[in-house]
Amino acid sequence: MTYCVGIRLKSGTILASDSRTSAGVDYISVFSKTHRFSVAGEREIFLLTAGNLATTQEVISILKREIQENSEGNILQLKSLFDVANKVGNTVIKVLDRLPTQKYNHVDFGCSFLIGGQIKGESQRLFRVYSEGNFIEVSKETPFFQIGESKYGKPMLDRIISYDTNIEDALKCVLVSFDSTMRSNLSVGLPINLYYLPVALNNENGSEDIKEVKSAYIDENHTEFKEISQHWTSGLQKLFGDIPNQKWWD
Repeated sequence: MTYCVGIRLKSGTILASDSRTSAGVDYISVFSKTHRFSVAGEREIFLLTAGNLATTQEVISILKREIQENSEGNILQLKSLFDVANKVGNTVIKVLDRLPTQKYNHVDFGCSFLIGGQIKGESQRLFRVYSEGNFIEVSKETPFFQIGESKYGKPMLDRIISYDTNIEDALKCVLVSFDSTMRSNLSVGLPINLYYLPVALNNENGSEDIKEVKSAYIDENHTEFKEISQHWTSGLQKLFGDIPNQKWWD
């Protein structure tokens, strides 16, 4: 299991993923779930993966091989993030179609992707791709997606995140979401790969330039993440203690 979050804010796009992969209680490994495809000043594309590791690795390998071979229509040649989402969806279908079934000997081969970033000539975009190959895009009303083990971290995002949320609060919220998920599910764990692509408006032509990506690698020694976790825990405990006791029984 894994946990990935993508948020499209007015100020930019946040993408974050954990790195823990488990195949039973006695086999836990670290694999990065974030894959970056970058051409300076021309495109920044991020693919975040969840689900069956073999399936997602094969999809990513096919996309990378097409780039290396300069195949026509590889994701570094596509003109929009919509086209990239469509390309990834079709690749997922291709990989899953050669398998006998999506569930074989109790193994689920399904997967999902978050695709975010920007290609020159269009604004930043964020998509979620499903195992069936179809996909949806965030909106101002629903500005974030989660994949993987999403239920424990969702309440914080629901209460805090909107399209207009400032970047500082959004980053805190994302990390609290990860902290809560890791406390409730041991299959999600550090390190966390965190990226932020700011919006830059070019006032000369009204289009958005592509700014430099900011990134952080958050492991067990990351002081700021520890501080956020401690504040969240102590704050919840204090808030719970401040709730008045009620008379439930006559």
